[in-house]
Formats: sequence, C-alpha cells, structure tokens
Amino acid sequence: MEVKKINFLQNYSSILLLLGGIIIGSIFGLVFGEKVLVIKPLGDIFLNLLFTAIIPLIFFTIGSSIANLERTEKLGKLFVIMILVFLATILISAIVMIFAVYLFPIHQDIAITKVPFEEVQSGSTGDQIAKLLTANDFFELLSRKSMLALIIFSFLIGFATLQSGEKGNAFKSFLDSGNEVMKQLLNIIMKFAPIGLGAYFAYQVGIFGPQLFGVYAKPMAVYYAACIFYFFVFFSLYALVAGGKRAFKVFWSNNITPSLTAIGTCSSIATIPANLDAAQKMGIPAHVRNLVIPLGAPLHKDGSSMSSILKITFLFAMFGKDFTDPMTILLALGITVIVSIVEGGIPNGGYIGEILAITVYGFPMEQALPVAMILGTLVDPIATLLNANGDVICSMMVSRFSDKTKW
Repeated sequence: MEVKKINFLQNYSSILLLLGGIIIGSIFGLVFGEKVLVIKPLGDIFLNLLFTAIIPLIFFTIGSSIANLERTEKLGKLFVIMILVFLATILISAIVMIFAVYLFPIHQDIAITKVPFEEVQSGSTGDQIAKLLTANDFFELLSRKSMLALIIFSFLIGFATLQSGEKGNAFKSFLDSGNEVMKQLLNIIMKFAPIGLGAYFAYQVGIFGPQLFGVYAKPMAVYYAACIFYFFVFFSLYALVAGGKRAFKVFWSNNITPSLTAIGTCSSIATIPANLDAAQKMGIPAHVRNLVIPLGAPLHKDGSSMSSILKITFLFAMFGKDFTDPMTILLALGITVIVSIVEGGIPNGGYIGEILAITVYGFPMEQALPVAMILGTLVDPIATLLNANGDVICSMMVSRFSDKTKW
C-alpha cells in the first residue's frame, strides 16, 4: 500500500506542484490584493522562457520523429484503416465537446475586452490560408505567429532527411541531438511552472478578486461531465461497431486495468503495457495491437481533442468573441487534429497545442496562455483516461475492419 502511495505521488508530482503553486498564488492574491503586482514579473519570466523554447523544440521534435521512421514502412491497408479510425474518433470526441459547450455555454464573467488582439492581416480566404500554412521568408518561421507553418516545415524537413538515406545521417544525428537537448531544456523551464503560474494566478486574483475561482468551475464541470459521457456512451458504441454485443462484453470486462493505470499514472505512454495486455486478452491479433496501441499513445488523443475545444471556447468567452461561426468551428476541429498528433511526441505537449490555437485565432499570448495552461492542468487526469483507453477500443475497430475479427 505504501509503494502504491509513493508511485501515485510520483506520477502526479508535476500536477500537484502546479496546483500547489496556483493555490499559494491565490492566497497571496486574496491577502495582498493589488500589491501582488510586484511578483507578476515572475510569471512573465516563465512565459518568456516558454515562448523562446517552443520554436526550436517543435522543429527538432517533429523533424527527428519523421527522420527516424523506417524507410521500409509502407502505408498498407492496416495502416490506412488505423489512421482513419484515429481521425474519426478524434473528430467525434471534438464534436461531442462542441455540443457540450453549446448545451451548457461557458459565459465568462471576466471578459478582457480591453486587451488588443494580435494583428491579423485581412485578405481573401485563399491569402489567409496561405499565410496560415506558410511563411514567405525563413526568419518568419522563427516567430510563434507562424506556428502552423513551422509545424508543416518541420514535417517536410523530416521527410527530406528520411529520403536522403545514408547521406542524410549526419543531419539526422543533428536533429536527434537537438531534439534531446530541447526536451531537457523544456523540462528545466517547466520546473519553474509552479512559481510562474502561481505568480500569474496571484495577479489575477489580486486584480479581479475571489470571483475568479468561479470562472474555472463551470468549464471544469462541463468538461468532466462530457468526458464521462463520452467514455461510457461512445466507447460502448465503438465496441458495438467493432463486433456487437460480444465485443461490448469483451471490451468492458477487460478494460478495468487499463483505465485504472491511465488514471494512476496520468500518462498514455505508461499505460501502453496495460493496454497491450488487455488487447491480448480481448483476442485482438498481435499484428494489430502491436501497431495500433504503441502508435496510438502519441498520435491518438480523444481527451486532448476535447480539452482543446474547451480551451478554445473558454478563450472566446474570455475575450468576448463569438464561437458560433461555422468557419471558426471548422478551424477548431482542424486544430484539435493537429494538437492530437503533434503533442504526443513533445514533453508537456499540450502547451504546444494551446500556443497553436492562440496564434491561429489571434488572441494575445501573454493573457491567453496562462489561462489555457491552468485549464489543461485541471482537466489532465480524465483527459489521460480517454487518451490512453481510446487506443484499446480503436485497436478493436481496426481489427474488425482489417481482419474481420469476431469476438
């Protein structure tokens, strides 16, 4: 029992430290009021360090990941089915969350309408898409305003390195080394997150008052309710699609250990062994489970998809913007797909997705990012449950569609 307690504390140490920093900051804000402005620079320093590390981190992580793929890998029938299943469930989870925030609107009581938005150049739809996906000069890729263009460029660099074969080995080693260095740098920066976010929250509470606590209560309640609904209802539907009532019984009778592992470790990667063991007990063929579950951990994240929608709608409410426009919703769905794919290979990758969403919509980064980070910390446990557990149900559907597996 003692060992389990220690492991739990170790697995949740980063979240507990962040929450501790937020709580202490809140107390400072309540006690000292506007006097906490003196510690606001601590939050600014943390955010500035994060901003400067993001660009090289994305470049090296994505470039290295693509460059290290095996050149012999082919997009066979199984791989294509797996990608389609991943995309379908990610989009379905995002749509469920959109319906949830429409049924239970997040009305932000503290609207920061005086803060100017980052300048977004006007033009035709085609011009805006081109500016969103590309940059017209290399140095512009080094700005967080070109986040999506940088992601695409990093993918292309990775593929070019892969196609270069042995002649590209030196550059691949450079990408691998840079990837490891930037991971360690981000880990160092994130050690200051409890202080940085604590200082930010102290400033928010000191300026806006205790009513700030209620601002986070409703989005958290909506998110947890939507995730629980999605977990039981849609995972059951996916099981029925994978093989009717027999598959439904097989899934839920073998799903307890992976679910508890995901909640206990708060890590999709750490849940892979439990998922593989459960998939074997379910009768999923080895060639399916050994492909879908390991790749699903970094690439397939239903919980992150739902949290991405929550953060976007929360920021829209926070800045008094309308989230009902169809193009806004379509863009949000596109962001959730990119976030699910990109963040898996990056430590604290959820923050990358938050910066991408903030950049695309033109929100002021300094005000929007800490709020999104706090929300991400609060919803992380149940998001991990959906992220990790979704890989098992996806392997069942892939097995059904590719091998006609019957349970």
